[in-house]
Amino acid sequence: MNILLIGSGGREHALAWAISNSPLVETLYAAPGNAGVADVAQLVELDVSDHAAVIAFCGTNNVTFVVIGPEAPLVAGLADDLAAAGIKAFGPSQAGAQLEGSKAFTKGVCDEAGIPTAAYGRFADKDAALAYVRQQGAPIVVKADGLAAGKGVVVALALEEALEAVEACFEGSFGAAGAEVVIEEFLEGEEASFFVLSDGSHGLPLATAQDHKRAFDGDEGPNTGGMGAYSPAPVMTDALIEQTIQEIINPTIATMAKRGTPFKGVLYAGLMLTKDGPKLIEYNTRFGDPECQVLMLRLKDDIVTLMLASADGTLDKVSARWHDDVALTVVMAANGYPGSYDKGTEIRGLADAANDPDVEIFHAGTKAVDGKVVANGGRVLNVTARAKTVREAQAKAYEAIAKIDWPEGFCRKDIGWRALEKEAQ
Repeated sequence: MNILLIGSGGREHALAWAISNSPLVETLYAAPGNAGVADVAQLVELDVSDHAAVIAFCGTNNVTFVVIGPEAPLVAGLADDLAAAGIKAFGPSQAGAQLEGSKAFTKGVCDEAGIPTAAYGRFADKDAALAYVRQQGAPIVVKADGLAAGKGVVVALALEEALEAVEACFEGSFGAAGAEVVIEEFLEGEEASFFVLSDGSHGLPLATAQDHKRAFDGDEGPNTGGMGAYSPAPVMTDALIEQTIQEIINPTIATMAKRGTPFKGVLYAGLMLTKDGPKLIEYNTRFGDPECQVLMLRLKDDIVTLMLASADGTLDKVSARWHDDVALTVVMAANGYPGSYDKGTEIRGLADAANDPDVEIFHAGTKAVDGKVVANGGRVLNVTARAKTVREAQAKAYEAIAKIDWPEGFCRKDIGWRALEKEAQ
């Protein structure tokens, strides 16, 4: 079959790499892709926000399956419009994508299904929100309700910080995403990511993963889209996995189906492992980035078969098997990220860095200019390695990074530190 992949980040390069290995694929197109995706797919210039143009491209090029990588096209209803045109898609409907597109919506699902989550209030009025924060005190968490590119959440340890976060939301710092705010209790524990494919009725658990959100070593500095990840996540024991499935995942799938909006695609649960058990922090409705990179490196089975089963409602007929190896990815970002940064700087040494067969370099924010690879975003490369242990995978990733000549970039030097501590025990 011919497949169109939507997106341009490191997640999409990892998906393109995995999809291109499938015997089911004749031609893989990517819109818009990046310099790395171009190695495994045919890049096409397509305005993915113009759904009619996407549908027309599929018709002209005999594309029968569209894989939607990022959240924005899902929230905009691309999967619905493709379905109306008779084109199969991997990813939830607009109604399903509300689990990511609106934090208040997800809280409503949690209330309806009895899913453990942080106590909260939701507000469309600034004064009421400020009064609630003063009443609750700090620490407290302030979230813009809508999509804010990962930047709409403030974990406020001091009251003044929380009040400023509320003001920022209602003053338009996050655009329409901040028109409503969700204010949550501060949960203590360790964070983990849990991924499940859903076909509307059945859930198929994928491997566990854990990422590093802070910009600098020791989990210091501002929050980012993710500076690295590893899989499996040792903190997610078999017992915790089963509890998460029974108390969080299955009730979500059942409630969405009961509402008449069955969820098909990836349910990515951000969890806080508290002393009272796992609690849902948030849902994303697509693969995590950079968690997708480590998952694809460990997946034994054909990702296209799994995605088709999700779209067709047949997940109960397939399984997902995983390599026992650990996969670890380190994000190389442009100096200044997550603040302002320069674009257009040249990156050298990529071929040498990827010589190790256990290393894959997934491009996130790159483009090809006159035969050179240049930086074109904040998070630019995902240097990903697979090995028997966390320590070996970490060593392989950083050995590859040492061969990359890019003075204008930086990375954390401690990706996987939590897993290393557990491996040493």
